[in-house]
Amino acid sequence: MKLAILDRDGTINQDNADFVKSPDEWVPLPGALEAVARLNHAGWHVVVASNQSGLGRGLFDVTTLNAIHTKMHKALAAVGGRVDAVFYCPHAEEEGCHCRKPRPGLFEQIGERYGIDLKAALVAGDRLRDLQAGVACGCEPHFLLTGKGAQFRATVARGEPLPATFPAGTRVHADLGALADFVISREQQRTSAPPAPNPS
Repeated sequence: MKLAILDRDGTINQDNADFVKSPDEWVPLPGALEAVARLNHAGWHVVVASNQSGLGRGLFDVTTLNAIHTKMHKALAAVGGRVDAVFYCPHAEEEGCHCRKPRPGLFEQIGERYGIDLKAALVAGDRLRDLQAGVACGCEPHFLLTGKGAQFRATVARGEPLPATFPAGTRVHADLGALADFVISREQQRTSAPPAPNPS
């Protein structure tokens, strides 16, 4: 099973400094929905793992969060894409839960739901904590220069590495579309490569 685990705010949709609190505030990033659709069409299952501490802070309720995700699902369907499931942490940071990224609880839930070893999965997001949570469960890390990740655009443009706090082997992409291009191209190269010679 090919599984891509994506952050939500700043990865699929625009991030807000004071949280995305209503369907009206949920605005997809350019090309992000189409990128999910391209991954789907290439055989990837896509799920979302998102910190939603606005719930714990009382800024919105579960009904509103569900309405936001309904809008996301409908927008994806309109371009031929699909997110299989949304896993979220509802707790405020001070609650010290196990499911708030960078802790791995959401990813453990995903692995249990699908019954797979997440070493075969990839994680993509615009924050270090997204990658830390995924890597703790064996995911391949991909960092996006959207949302909070935009602060590293100049660093990457200069050819400088990400800070040492990022997981080893982290790949950097301009956005979700660039990630989809990379993943699909890599897979095509692997499948079209000639078989290794059989030693005699």
